Amino acid sequence: MPSRKPAQKDSTSLRKTTPARRSPCPVSCALDLFGDRWTLLVIRDLVFGKTRFKEFTSSPEGIPTNILSDRLERLREGGIIEQVPATEGGKRMAYALTEKGMSLRPILKMLRDWGLQWEDGTRVSLE
Repeated sequence: MPSRKPAQKDSTSLRKTTPARRSPCPVSCALDLFGDRWTLLVIRDLVFGKTRFKEFTSSPEGIPTNILSDRLERLREGGIIEQVPATEGGKRMAYALTEKGMSLRPILKMLRDWGLQWEDGTRVSLE
């Protein structure tokens, strides 16, 4: 059974970090975090090694930069990703999946497998 996230220290910090939710349903809560047409694609790109803003914009789906900025911030606030120093140093920042984010890999694999089985014309691309 997957481990649960650690409990918040007090109710004040809980209010600041927990977004408003439509219901306590775990499916609904997960969809509130990554259930739009772009967010899982950003997570997919992170799984496949993209770490920089410009790399995400080069994906074939063509995510608009304002939406990308919003999704990266939502994922950071949700504990799915973190900002890290870019490998080449300097002031530039990159993005990396957290442990919570990495735990989404099996979900992405299942979505990929489902798409390959049921959606004509799909294929795995190894960019």
